[in-house]
Amino acid sequence: MSESRQRPPFKGPRWIITLVVLVTVVVITAFIYPPRNSVACYMFSGPGCPLYQQFLFVPSRELTDSEAAAQVVMNEIMNLPQSKTVNPKIAFMFLTPGTLPFEPLWEMFFRGHENKFSVYVHASKKSPVHTSSYFVGRDIHSHKVAWGQISMVDAERRLLAHALVDPDNQHFVLLSDSCVPLFDFNYIYNHLIFANLSFIDCFEDPGPHGSGRYSQHMLPEVEKKDFRKGSQWFSMKRRHAIVVMADSLYYTKFKLYCRPNMEGRNCYADEHYFPTLFNMIDPDGIANWSVTHVDWSEGKWHPKLYNARDITPYLIRKIKSIQLAYHVTSDLKKVRTVKPCLWKGEQRPCYLFARKFNPETLDRLMYLFPNYTSLV
Repeated sequence: MSESRQRPPFKGPRWIITLVVLVTVVVITAFIYPPRNSVACYMFSGPGCPLYQQFLFVPSRELTDSEAAAQVVMNEIMNLPQSKTVNPKIAFMFLTPGTLPFEPLWEMFFRGHENKFSVYVHASKKSPVHTSSYFVGRDIHSHKVAWGQISMVDAERRLLAHALVDPDNQHFVLLSDSCVPLFDFNYIYNHLIFANLSFIDCFEDPGPHGSGRYSQHMLPEVEKKDFRKGSQWFSMKRRHAIVVMADSLYYTKFKLYCRPNMEGRNCYADEHYFPTLFNMIDPDGIANWSVTHVDWSEGKWHPKLYNARDITPYLIRKIKSIQLAYHVTSDLKKVRTVKPCLWKGEQRPCYLFARKFNPETLDRLMYLFPNYTSLV
């Protein structure tokens, strides 16, 4: 038998080996350190690429069909280029049972800035009688609203839907009939229009008034670890407003399983729907505090009501000087978290608006209003 033949050593051209090594090095380098806004960045998408950094929902489990469809829509909305308009406006959306007692004060606030804002009024009980031309003809089709019910969220979504019709509206603020502005129009306009976040209050509360309101019926779409709480008085960018309009999956979960006196617990959708939704889909896109100040120091079910005797320059100055956002859990530990209110990295006052003001405070507030900007 002939001896087994041995394969001769490879004698191919050295330049082929060198070329393969160089290409490999280039590919790895392009992935790790891709040039921004270059063809390489799109061919070898990595952590350094803007494309890679776009919103991308990464599921931790297999999604249901409804979730998969919802996430496709959410991802598309979140990755849309920011809408640009020559005349960006703020939509001031008033949620009220009837007449707005502070219209004269808001008229002082709006005057001279007619091309920078829009007004929308949702009156849930009776048609309001307007005293300011800025509010005349601004009522939207409304329905009854019950405190703590999903109808509160419905009214908020209804306001957003009407405000989104105007493409110039780029920021959307929810206000009540007892809200007043703390700064002049220009300061608030610049603060909101040029912000890179939506100001939606959101925090994790393991106590009975937080995740204690969670229902297992929300599974699998809403897990208990994602359940959040926050003030209903939001201020959001247009992209987030569109997300709210597009959502039906998570909204339905809260409509069915977050309501008062359900399974022995009281769940209020207006305190949990928006915080939970945005904690799930865009946690880095919200500030986690509201720009509307409310005083809960009395420890009651409703916030402190300011009366005429309370309205002093000191009160306004005190509220405007707050630069830290506080949250306290509702369990026995009463854990208090503190976060600085940052605007593009700069610490600023947390609040642009405040509530809850008795109508009798109108005259006093109007007297002080011209000096608001000097109260620092």
